[in-house]
Amino acid sequence: MNSFSIAPPGSLVLGLGCERGTPADEVIALAQVALARAGARRDDIGYVASLDARRDEPAIHAAAKHFAAEARFFDAATLEAEAARLETPSAIVFAHTGCHGVAEGAALVGAGPDSVLLVAKITSSHATAAIAGPGERRLVGEPAKMAVAP
Repeated sequence: MNSFSIAPPGSLVLGLGCERGTPADEVIALAQVALARAGARRDDIGYVASLDARRDEPAIHAAAKHFAAEARFFDAATLEAEAARLETPSAIVFAHTGCHGVAEGAALVGAGPDSVLLVAKITSSHATAAIAGPGERRLVGEPAKMAVAP
């Protein structure tokens, strides 16, 4: 079991990124892995956040509905302002979106300036997910970057 202080339900932000047309079940499954890695429950998700260029992406809205959470979207400049706090910044992502990280950036922006990444970016074939929350909920003794088993 993970060792961390308990934050109020709904205080975590699930950051998501995905390619156009990514199946909703892929995004939801990845989000559930991130949630499990954070040692959190479904109702701990306050809202789902992403890049505003994905505002019309059905998979993001399906994930928000799955977690009974609102979907919120931020522009690339707002996400890029979090570049110094990203654990897995990407020049490739920047070339495509104008920010160095969609999932991590959106999670951090959504959770606020004192938030921390509880789960750094994890990936599936066509999507990324990260979770941020209050600083006091930082996982103890576990690295934020977690290797994905082959």
